[in-house]
Amino acid sequence: MEIVCLDLEGVLVPEIWIAFAEKTGIEALKRTTRDEPDYDALMQYRLDLLRENNLKMSDIQDVISQMAPLEGARDFLGQLREDFQVVILSDTFYEFAKPLMRQLDLPTLFCHRLLVDETDAVVGYQLRLADHKRKAVEAFAQLNFYTIAAGDSYNDTSMLSRADVGVLFNAPENVRTAFPQFRTTTEYDGLMALIKEGSPRFG
Repeated sequence: MEIVCLDLEGVLVPEIWIAFAEKTGIEALKRTTRDEPDYDALMQYRLDLLRENNLKMSDIQDVISQMAPLEGARDFLGQLREDFQVVILSDTFYEFAKPLMRQLDLPTLFCHRLLVDETDAVVGYQLRLADHKRKAVEAFAQLNFYTIAAGDSYNDTSMLSRADVGVLFNAPENVRTAFPQFRTTTEYDGLMALIKEGSPRFG
C-alpha cells in the first residue's frame, strides 16, 4: 500500500505570503519557510507585521481569492491520484487554503488554523501538532503505508527524511545544499518520474 504526501505552497500553489507581500508592497512578508527553519519564529514575525500595518484577515483572503494553482499542478495532481492515494501536508491554514483546494478538486489536506478576533485581526494560530508533517508520515508507516513525500522548504525535510522516498521539488539552492541526500526536480514530469521510480509497483 502506497501513499504520496505533498507540500502545498511552492509545490502545487504559489506562496501565499509572497503574493500578499507583492500586493501590499511589504517586502518583509516575503520571508517564508524557504528562508526560516523555525516555523514559530516565522509566524510570530508575520503576525507582528500584520499588526504593525493594520492588515486584517479579509485583506489576505482578498489576495488569495485572485490566486490560482501553479501551472500544470491540477493536471499533475489528477494524474497522480489515478495511481496513488495522495494527502497534502502543509503548514498553511484552512482559512487560507480553501479557495485554492477547490481549484485542485479538493484533495485531502492536513494543515493548521488561524485565530481571528472580532475585529478581523489575525491574533494567533493553532498548530495541528508540532512537526505534524513528520508525525503524519510516521502514522502512515504504522498503518503499513509505503510513503513517498515531496516538498520544497526546510519545514518539509523532516517529512522527507521519515518517508521511504523523499524528493525536493523546485527547492531553492540553500535548501538543496543543506539536504543533498534528497533527489531534486523542478518540473512536474520529473516529479512524477521520481515518484514512480521510488514506488515498488512502478520502479
